[in-house]
Amino acid sequence: MIITSPMFENEGEIPIQYTCDGSDRITPLIFHDVPKSAKSLVLIVDDPDAPVGTWDHWILFNIPPQIRELEGDAEPKVPHGKNSWKRTNWGGPCPPDKEHRYFFKLYALDTLLNLKEGASKKEIEEAMESHIIAETQLMGRYKRKGM
Repeated sequence: MIITSPMFENEGEIPIQYTCDGSDRITPLIFHDVPKSAKSLVLIVDDPDAPVGTWDHWILFNIPPQIRELEGDAEPKVPHGKNSWKRTNWGGPCPPDKEHRYFFKLYALDTLLNLKEGASKKEIEEAMESHIIAETQLMGRYKRKGM
C-alpha cells in the first residue's frame, strides 16, 4: 500500500496553499494498492516536531477501502477524530518555530471501527491495534517564511 500526493514528493516541501500561511486547503492524497481484504482505512496526519509533543492535524476513520483519492476541495464524508485543536476538521501545517515534518499515515484495517465522530486519536489507535493489515506513510516538510 502506498500514499502519495500530487502536490509534493515524499520528504518534499508542502506547498503554502495547504498551510496556515496560505488558504489552509486540505492536501490532496492518493491511495495505491489498498489490500482487497481491507474493510476500512484510517488516516492520521500528525507533526512529531511540535514543541508541545506530537500535534494531530487530521484524523479520519472508517474510510471505505474503495476510496482511492481525497481531493483537497472539501472534508470527506467519513467519521473524523478530534485533532489537537479539539476540532474534527483539517488543520494544515503551521509550525511556530522551525521546519517541521508532517506524517500522513494510512492504515488498512480488517474491520470497521465502532467509534463515534470526534473520537480521540488514542481511542482510534487502541481500537485499530489488532486490526491493521497494511500501513504506509507520506512525509512532507514545511517551514514558515521568516523563521
